[in-house]
Amino acid sequence: MIGLVKRIMKVLLIIVVVILVLGLGGLGFLRTARFGRAPRGEILKRIEASPHYRDGRFHNFVPRLSRSPDTSHRMMAKVENLRPKDALPAKPIDLFALNREDDVLVWLGHSSLFIQVNGVRFLVDPALVSGSPVFFINRPYPATRNYLPEDIPEIDYLLISHDHFDHLDYNTIKRLRDRIGKVVCGLGTGEHFRRWKFADEDIIELDWNEKAELLNDITIHTLTARHYSGRASFGVDNTLWVSFMIEAPQAAIYISGDTSYGPHFAEIGRRFDIDLAIIEFGQYNEAWRDSHIMPEEITLVIDDLGAKRNLTTHHARFVLARHPWYEPLEFVAGLREQEGYDIITPMMGELVYLTDFSQEFGKWWKNEE
Repeated sequence: MIGLVKRIMKVLLIIVVVILVLGLGGLGFLRTARFGRAPRGEILKRIEASPHYRDGRFHNFVPRLSRSPDTSHRMMAKVENLRPKDALPAKPIDLFALNREDDVLVWLGHSSLFIQVNGVRFLVDPALVSGSPVFFINRPYPATRNYLPEDIPEIDYLLISHDHFDHLDYNTIKRLRDRIGKVVCGLGTGEHFRRWKFADEDIIELDWNEKAELLNDITIHTLTARHYSGRASFGVDNTLWVSFMIEAPQAAIYISGDTSYGPHFAEIGRRFDIDLAIIEFGQYNEAWRDSHIMPEEITLVIDDLGAKRNLTTHHARFVLARHPWYEPLEFVAGLREQEGYDIITPMMGELVYLTDFSQEFGKWWKNEE
């Protein structure tokens, strides 16, 4: 009973703080740099010409149902192991010391990834400082602060799947600014970077099923996802959410971005021979079925893509949904052991060699290496 009262008081406190923020100059707060900026000018003309844009917003191929998320009971309900009790194990390495010729991937927690292939460095959806514009929402697990912006070397391409705060963190970008070469993102998302003083020539904005030629014979494709976007109430779905395919001579790497299950996975699987599929799997509940992959759907996703190896992300940094923090990892480990799915589970900081399929990874969330 005492625990329930504490949770109710916490929710009420958050509500009171939000009301105070909105009442005391809230409009000015929403106009601060951390929220970015709505598309305008030439990019808005491109957006309006997109076949996926109408009535002032982007639309999924398979519409998201109009759901009224019943989250009140989830805010009140007690969930065991919502956050880790102890420091999470990790294998932090010095990314600056990596040989550029090594084709490797390093998971940085949640959806943040460092990828190096054919001498080109990518950083994906970095939320290394916070996952929210305010301190009391989406606070990262203190134990997972293994990598900060200062730990990231110069990046050739920053990939942003969509503009939600747990994938595009302003404080991370601000501290990385001088080490980012070019940004690749969906239509409209580049406007945030323009506000943050990035030059037009350093922003590559693409629609679904478009591509760009990058350094060293690498092609980047922006592909379909089923999600939504927005960094403030005045900008819902005005920027495009995407998935990525990095086609390099050594490997084809698919990055799903936030998405729910849909026919786009089978289409992508037919179109590409995927070496590694990085799939967002975590922070799910029934109310978000149209936005995130549910546990009963992850095998459908893997089967549709047909990748040689799979890596799941979107866990082990923030509490967004009320399930045990380790549940997605335990679920996919069961699929690997019981059904033979090739799913790898590296701990944060652990080097994944993109062309070495013999690597094995333990159940680090159980302290088993």
